[in-house]
Amino acid sequence: MSEEQPAKRPVPTMRDIAAAAAVSQSTVSRVLSGAPTAVPIAPETRQRVLRTARELGYRPNPLARGLRGASTNLIGAVVRDFSDPFFAGVIEVLVVESMAHGYNVVLGHVPGRAGDKAVSLTTVLETRHTDAVILLGDMQEHPQLLADLRNSIVPVVALWQGTSPREFPTVDVDDRVGIRAGLSHLVSLGHERIAFVNAELPNEYRVREAAYLEFMRDRFGAVPPGYAERCPNTMAGGDAALRRLMDRPDPPTAVAASTDVVAMGVLHAAHSLGRAVPDRLSVVGFDDILMSSHTVPALTTVRMPISEIVGHAVTQAVTLAREPAEAQRLPALEVFKPALIVRDSTAPPALS
Repeated sequence: MSEEQPAKRPVPTMRDIAAAAAVSQSTVSRVLSGAPTAVPIAPETRQRVLRTARELGYRPNPLARGLRGASTNLIGAVVRDFSDPFFAGVIEVLVVESMAHGYNVVLGHVPGRAGDKAVSLTTVLETRHTDAVILLGDMQEHPQLLADLRNSIVPVVALWQGTSPREFPTVDVDDRVGIRAGLSHLVSLGHERIAFVNAELPNEYRVREAAYLEFMRDRFGAVPPGYAERCPNTMAGGDAALRRLMDRPDPPTAVAASTDVVAMGVLHAAHSLGRAVPDRLSVVGFDDILMSSHTVPALTTVRMPISEIVGHAVTQAVTLAREPAEAQRLPALEVFKPALIVRDSTAPPALS
């Protein structure tokens, strides 16, 4: 004989809360929605309703709330690339920051390359009933998605849009400042033969590579031939790029990479080739993703201020959702400065 399964606890409703708190159902609705009321609700009544809702385990139905035109307390996040460790860290911060504002996050992912397929907002997000949308990464390859967002009544805040035309309030990092900080650190150690490995990102984003070329020309008059490498934004790509650089008759004594992922591939190849880091090769990354401090040796890198950037974006999205103002939705750019984090992968060049 099979054991009887315990009966499921019924899902509490506003009617249940009203009965338990000894108030009307309309009072419960106004308290939980946060909607303004013509007649003020006494603070003790409001607290009693909220306490009762917590004790009963009440959870609002976001879809039903959206259909009624009320706030769903959901932020939609459209992510360019779930496989990129950088965005994994961003999503974690986004969830924490959103919860601090009383919001949950609905994640949507766009394919790496859309081709001829039109990717719409409804195919990316599980529900359109969100109070705001935050874009994570450059979406130029998805014109239908951008068109849907452009025509949406839901406010949009964009992060790390690369060279995309600004269509929404946008938050980004000063890539040029970050690259120059990493290169200046290498120069201060005595390096002159500094190569650069640029990760191939969507829409041929070349800002970090351009900053390297500018720095080398300003500091040394020219970039050594073949010192600007390009590769996929993978560890395998960084590995292959360093092997090409080491095959040169005048190999570099230091390598700067445009992402930490590529820099980790450089570290792996250096170990395989017997180029001990930092004794015979110095390596600098960019982003300071979680793994960067756990490589061997720990990676010197340029820290992306993810918490500050995401926190600013969430605050802006929530403000636009709660206090819609057309002027605040106009395209604007907020830029944050990165910071150099010196660890164990950089040292003066070996004496030859």
